[in-house]
Amino acid sequence: MKKIIALALALVMVLALVACGNTNTADNKYNTITPGVLTVATSPDYAPYEFYALDKDGKATLAGFDMALAQYIADELGLKLEVVPMDFNGILGEMAAKTADLAIAGLSPDPERLEAMDFSDTYYEGKQAFVTTKENAAKFTDLASTNKAELTIAAQTGTIQEDLAKEFSPLAKYVSLPKATDIIGELIAGTIDGAYVEWDVAAAYQANYPQLTTLCEVPYEAEGNVIGVLKGNTALLEAVNTALNKCVDSGEFSKFVAEALELAAGDTANYVEGEGIVPNA
Repeated sequence: MKKIIALALALVMVLALVACGNTNTADNKYNTITPGVLTVATSPDYAPYEFYALDKDGKATLAGFDMALAQYIADELGLKLEVVPMDFNGILGEMAAKTADLAIAGLSPDPERLEAMDFSDTYYEGKQAFVTTKENAAKFTDLASTNKAELTIAAQTGTIQEDLAKEFSPLAKYVSLPKATDIIGELIAGTIDGAYVEWDVAAAYQANYPQLTTLCEVPYEAEGNVIGVLKGNTALLEAVNTALNKCVDSGEFSKFVAEALELAAGDTANYVEGEGIVPNA
């Protein structure tokens, strides 16, 4: 009798463990770092992709079409969205260390980045620009005129714009800056002559800073923007692609872009490590 009772208790314990295991699997079927949560690394200084928009009361809200897309994907996957702001250059390390599920920050599918993350399908075709101030515009006639030793040219650290600066302006003095807002600030202050910036980002800043101007489009053969996905997480990658393509095909993503461009033309703020959210000048 005791053996029967012991066997029955053992069976109950096994069933309980199996049930518990099934629950955990169900709760985390996408193998996210934190069960039930989609952790997204981004660099919110890149309007209209990701930035802080200020309302009439000065309250900052994380905005941009990348952030709207992140929320859409989280909703489709039934996960809570957690956004982790950082400098763009830190995103690669974050993904390599496997401390974030996704990187959504206007990423181009650079082969070097593939070592730290997997890539989603393409969701946006961006262009590249060379930006200067109207005051400095007379120094330039075309892209070739940016390649002079007396010029100081900048781009954001860790971006493909750095590669473009080294390709098209190798003779110029190069300055690497951690944020797009840093680049705009240096341009306006006159400490740099020009910069390589993503086209829509340049347009967004020109809406707020009329002293800026785009010299020309910069040739670039990238496939467009992708989402970085935790390396080796096949289940998450498949789910992200399904949600991503649904968003694009339904026309929702086009709405996100239009809304982001409108917000980017208004008051914005910047995330500064150690200081938090700081309104842009």
